[in-house]
Amino acid sequence: MVLNAHSSGRARTRQADIALAAGVSQATVSMVLSGRPSARIAKETKKRILELSGSLGYSANPAARRLAGGKNRMLGVFTYEPTFPIAGLDQYYPFLLGIESEAEELQQNLLLFTGASGKDRVRSIYAENVNQLGIADGSILLGRGEDRDEVARLASDGYPFVYIGRREVKNADISWVTADYEGATFDVATDLVRLGHRRYLYIGVPEPEEPNLDRYSGWQRAVEEHRLISSVERPRPDSDLPAMIQEHVNEGVTAIVVETPEDGSQMFRALKKLGLAVPQDVSVTVLGDMAIPRGWKQAWSGFGMPFGAIGIEAVRLLVEMISDPDAERQKIKLPCIPRPGKTVGEARAHN
Repeated sequence: MVLNAHSSGRARTRQADIALAAGVSQATVSMVLSGRPSARIAKETKKRILELSGSLGYSANPAARRLAGGKNRMLGVFTYEPTFPIAGLDQYYPFLLGIESEAEELQQNLLLFTGASGKDRVRSIYAENVNQLGIADGSILLGRGEDRDEVARLASDGYPFVYIGRREVKNADISWVTADYEGATFDVATDLVRLGHRRYLYIGVPEPEEPNLDRYSGWQRAVEEHRLISSVERPRPDSDLPAMIQEHVNEGVTAIVVETPEDGSQMFRALKKLGLAVPQDVSVTVLGDMAIPRGWKQAWSGFGMPFGAIGIEAVRLLVEMISDPDAERQKIKLPCIPRPGKTVGEARAHN
């Protein structure tokens, strides 16, 4: 993150400056300067922060100081999708675990917003034209199908929020935390190259959004750098997937890359229907996790999502924004977790 002086020209030292100098997060600085104890912060770190705050001439902004403790010490969690974790298999469950653990560490309460408005029961931040999140000091947003005009309005209103997942919103600079899909996809491709694969089939979604675009960007980079032979298909629900796969296998494809984990099961069913063994006949890698039983997740080759770490980082970032309303908006990508799995092997010889 690049730190700039205030637009007014004043060079007031901010908590972000102290965090950069101390090599810690702004949330850590906020906790030390507000006198909130934490077992995670070492005495040496606390001493360094306090010394730097003096040497850099830090003077707490009264309004920001009130926010540092939180007006209500309450953080909101809002999702556009009406889902709730069940038996640990819901896609939001691991995010919520990370959010909860860090909120507890930072001594913040959580409020889950579940309201909907209108006959179609579409969730809205501005139900009845009022910001429903306003009772919380700031909120974490997540879920697909968001109303981007609402998100832009929330940013324009100056309400502190962090989106889980990259979101590029027109006319709005927002903070978000996501997984490094691009880097992880490039690494997956590189591993396939080491196993001798040169001809690939990339299966993407028909209407890609930011997470899909990030994965595909990593794939394109791998194709260019490793000089791969790659075909790209974005099948519709009514597409004949087995026939599509068979055509590419006949042309020499030895590895299939599935863009989203939601399509993973369908891919394996199609290969089974064709009588193709994985990975003996064709290798398959799935770019990410989904909320499915652990045994299946471990079997698939690809990478795992840093769900909990994303939730933790989102809370840290949100508390920093509440502590310092002038802080720059941040875009954070966290590394994914490599998963060797059992569905990738050495490239077979093509007759």
